[in-house]
Amino acid sequence: MSEYQSIYEESIQDPESFWAKAARRVHWYHQYDKVLDVVNNHYRWFVGGCMNSCYNAIDLHIENGRGDQLALIYDSPVTDTKKTFTYKELRKRIAKTAGILVNKGVVKGDRVIIYMPMIPEALIAMLACARIGAIHSVVFGGFAAHELAARIEDAKPRVIISASCGIEVSRVIKYKPILDEAIKKSTHKPTTCLIWQRPQERANMLPWRDIDWEIEEEKTEPVECVPLDATDPLYILYTSGTTGKPKGVVRSNGGHSVALKWSMDNIYNAKPGDVFWAASDVGWVVGHSYIVYAPLMNGCTTIIYEGKPVKTPNPGAFWRVCAEHRVNILFSAPTAFRAIKKEDPKAEWVKKYDLQALKAIFVAGERCDSDTLKWIQKITGKIVIDHWWQTETGWAIAANPIGLEAMPIKPGSPTKPMPGFNLKVLDEEGKECKRGKLGNLVIKLPLPPACLMSIWGDEARYKRAYLNHYPGYYLTGDSGYIDKDGYVFVMGRMDGVINVAGHRLSTGGMEEAISKHPDVAECAVIGVNDALKGEIPMAFVVLKDGIIRDKEAISDGIKQIVREEIGAIAGLHLVAVVNSLPKTRSGKILRSTMRSIADGTDWNMPSTIEDPSVLDTIIDALKALGYPLQSKEKKS
Repeated sequence: MSEYQSIYEESIQDPESFWAKAARRVHWYHQYDKVLDVVNNHYRWFVGGCMNSCYNAIDLHIENGRGDQLALIYDSPVTDTKKTFTYKELRKRIAKTAGILVNKGVVKGDRVIIYMPMIPEALIAMLACARIGAIHSVVFGGFAAHELAARIEDAKPRVIISASCGIEVSRVIKYKPILDEAIKKSTHKPTTCLIWQRPQERANMLPWRDIDWEIEEEKTEPVECVPLDATDPLYILYTSGTTGKPKGVVRSNGGHSVALKWSMDNIYNAKPGDVFWAASDVGWVVGHSYIVYAPLMNGCTTIIYEGKPVKTPNPGAFWRVCAEHRVNILFSAPTAFRAIKKEDPKAEWVKKYDLQALKAIFVAGERCDSDTLKWIQKITGKIVIDHWWQTETGWAIAANPIGLEAMPIKPGSPTKPMPGFNLKVLDEEGKECKRGKLGNLVIKLPLPPACLMSIWGDEARYKRAYLNHYPGYYLTGDSGYIDKDGYVFVMGRMDGVINVAGHRLSTGGMEEAISKHPDVAECAVIGVNDALKGEIPMAFVVLKDGIIRDKEAISDGIKQIVREEIGAIAGLHLVAVVNSLPKTRSGKILRSTMRSIADGTDWNMPSTIEDPSVLDTIIDALKALGYPLQSKEKKS
């Protein structure tokens, strides 16, 4: 039996013993009483244990003599700025920022929303919250006021931490007006907004609510870490749902620390002192897990990169960062490498840099196509690992654990399930599928440490979204299969959440925004395959009767609404105006059929369709948008 197989089977057959051993690498103020406790479908890890995530990420290394090691490298090609922080320097700023929050009345359990660009202060804000037991909720800096307002309404933060602006390539985005508008839209009002003023744009401050972070930090005394229960929430991270209302995934302190430290050792083969670069954003789960918490907990040096894979200033940006900072492990989305390939197909830029320090490249956030994976391998000469996980799990469901045992790579597969993830493939009746047969990917309970505790303030939605579909199993929402060798293949989403360049976006949320256009009667948004971004949203719109305005003007107006409501990340470039939408007799829009036609895959005429001729109008609209439509209807 292989080492992987032995360890995996132990984690499934005796999870308490397996995770108790992993927990030895975490600092505990007080040892836990029970490794796993199950109450009403809640799987609580390390009950009775007392610890602090910030202490494990920062203070512990200083006490162990690593205080002068580099903890953080900030590299910002958009501002031509580079900074470094040792663990001691980082602790000083985190402890003083935590002191500001304490002085503003923040106590254990209070929520703090963080709406920040990719600057060191984003990481400092997160760890300052963790230091005092405040629950942080980071909102991606590219989201519009409407999306930020929804999260303020749900999390009800005492304090919001933000910056005066973000920078996109050569464009300055003023954050403060977006923040002010979001607070105006929300019925909940924070007592304080802590603002980091950037030199590129100075924000106008409201004297009764807003305070200057830099000025406040200078006069504030640092505070120590607060001991917390392992089951206390560490953060809320909102992820898109099919209804358009975001779901607030809640993560606990103890299990999160244990699982992430295990993953750094065994999946990424990252050692203390290694330079670990997750080229993501702190607004997403990858940023939480592998920019902030996991690398620092494992004594690595992490990188905050304020830039893009291309255009900041060229397609050699990633290779420049890897060479300059001697990166050992690089982690990004396949989209980033597709963008590099598009601008530098012959890989001339990679030849300019010394990548000798680079041991491995990991990709996640969306399915990595075989061509992209092979191209990265070819141009870098490095091992490239695809792995699959979700906001809800916080770390990899399936991966190739090169720190434990490197397995042969099958392009298109994230390899095998990781310890604790008892992965199954079930059909709609709940029966386990045979090897190689497509079905719904589920995880037999209990979920391992670091997975979501619940949905913030909505227990019913937590059960409905994840547990009720197959009793005794967690529903991943992805379809796929497991082959004869035990390799996992993830084929796509079961629901209406699409993955644009690694960012999960709700089609329901976009449809809600489009419906606000005064000329729109109804609409449907689907995700269609895209060579660069993996998926992009496409909208089919039915206008109200009697509308005679120019369709191109209506299309432009719809795109603008989506940009304002969702944010530029949605990138709705494809809008087709049609006479009607294909529906079942019960009124359900046949989105999957529409997508199959657009993606060029064969499809069956649904037996429940109300009017088959409507599909002809969809095909005509797709042709007008330039889609070749190689697919054809399968005859039953």
